[in-house]
Amino acid sequence: MPRLEPFDVDFFDSAPQRRSYVLDLPVSAERVWRGLTASNPLWWCRLLSSVDWTSPRPFGVGTTRTATVLGVLRLYDRFFRWEEGRRQSFLVERSNLPVYRRFGEDYLVERAADGCRLTWTFAYEPALKAGGGVNTAVFDSMVADTKRHFYA
Repeated sequence: MPRLEPFDVDFFDSAPQRRSYVLDLPVSAERVWRGLTASNPLWWCRLLSSVDWTSPRPFGVGTTRTATVLGVLRLYDRFFRWEEGRRQSFLVERSNLPVYRRFGEDYLVERAADGCRLTWTFAYEPALKAGGGVNTAVFDSMVADTKRHFYA
């Protein structure tokens, strides 16, 4: 199983490929945080076949989980930043397919006057030159599903 290269928080600003989405949502920051830390986080994202915690609660730095994308790509995540109720960041340690050299996500949840703001950042270095359009399509789909879920 391919091991990905580790990185620190600076990678979210310096990654060769980076997509950041700002979602102004009409729900509380607490509700969004509960969705990110639920027993089945991000269940509303249609392209995520499953996301399963592999560490016991309470979650924090060092927490692990697995995610399966499109039923074929399995990612093994480890959280290296956890600010309860506000921010979490993970890196992928291993994957069943050699798609990335480095990959991670950062979720920042902030209170706003009419709900909250979720800033969702994907940072990665692909292992192959091809596939950039697929990544963007997957990320765009997950963000659209998140908007639809919290606007419903």
